[in-house]
Amino acid sequence: MAVGETRFPAMPGIEGLRLGTAMAGIKKPGRRDLVVIEIAEGATVAGSFTLNAFCAAPVTVAKANLAGCQARGEGARFLVINTGNANAGTGEIGLRDARATCAELAKLAGVGEDSVLPFSTGVIGEPLPMERLLAGLPAALDSLGEGAQAWQQAGEGILTTDTRPKGVSVTLEIGEQQVTINGISKGSGMVNPNMATMLAFVATDAAIEQSLLDSLLRETVDRSFNCITVDGDTSTNDACMLIATGRGATVASDEQVAIFRNGLQRVMTELAQAIVRDGEGATKFVTLQVGEAATRKEALDVAFTVAHSPLVKTALFASDANWGRILAAVGRAPVADFDVNRVVIDLGDVRLVEHGGRAAGYTEAQGSRVMAGEEITIRIALGRGEESATVWTTDLSHDYVSINADYRS
Repeated sequence: MAVGETRFPAMPGIEGLRLGTAMAGIKKPGRRDLVVIEIAEGATVAGSFTLNAFCAAPVTVAKANLAGCQARGEGARFLVINTGNANAGTGEIGLRDARATCAELAKLAGVGEDSVLPFSTGVIGEPLPMERLLAGLPAALDSLGEGAQAWQQAGEGILTTDTRPKGVSVTLEIGEQQVTINGISKGSGMVNPNMATMLAFVATDAAIEQSLLDSLLRETVDRSFNCITVDGDTSTNDACMLIATGRGATVASDEQVAIFRNGLQRVMTELAQAIVRDGEGATKFVTLQVGEAATRKEALDVAFTVAHSPLVKTALFASDANWGRILAAVGRAPVADFDVNRVVIDLGDVRLVEHGGRAAGYTEAQGSRVMAGEEITIRIALGRGEESATVWTTDLSHDYVSINADYRS
């Protein structure tokens, strides 16, 4: 089940980057579950990773290898992603297996072991089926390509409980040159900030120096993947990688950076929203806009308190205009010196709350009309300042419970 129609775009190639896939049978036979991304020399690579203390072995290895590449002034040369097994909660065995995956791919491709970054997604606590994974690497390398089919197959190859691949592509004008940004992501459940289980791989042919690339990744992730939640669980494996191959226009001046940042933010935001739309069991796509906050953090705290409320989420699933649940969630957000008389809450185009209680003109019929929609916007004005934030979430359905109760079977 997913909200709305989202089709995978026909992505143009990114010069300096190729993608390959294989059916390694890591969890189930007959599906793409191993992806290799080849990055040409001279590229810059930035990464953002989960803050979960039990971060998966591939996260530990990828962070270390990326830091080593950057210390040498180099970009990573390969990314390798497997689905079906998270290689998380696996201790030293997991680290050994992640490093062995890098070593085998490095040997096959003729690059240094620490030029390979590993990523995994799937069930936590089980060792990787290394024999099958390593046996799939030659096929993934043999299938390397740079066109639309390669991007589509890579998008399919990183999925777990997702119902559809997720991809976004934009083309920008930088000076007299075109710049392309392509991105794929996966995520459906265990989605929450820091980062919000998700993986994302975004690439551009632009030339961007390392410190700027790092900054652009942080900025755009904070307003995309760190603003989504399905169930409030932060995964052990989350990662978002940004690759600039350097084969196109240089992004350096303030004007160029502004143009590129806007395009990159669009890609990141649409990929993040695609994860929410494909949330496990989701029947609603919900936008929470909090304004008039004293700080952005305060706005985010209020938005996530509402987004994480099981009572709000189940009311959304039932299309039940039980506005008191929204009011109660706003009231328990960690905000000091809350003046409830200044808070205004709107459900779509309907005023729910003002002056400390139900809006005078509100009717149940109005609320029910908005709640019956597939896409719902809740606006909350705190009356405390000028900061704002937007968070995207889902409802909580019977199917969410069924999907996760049967996840390991």
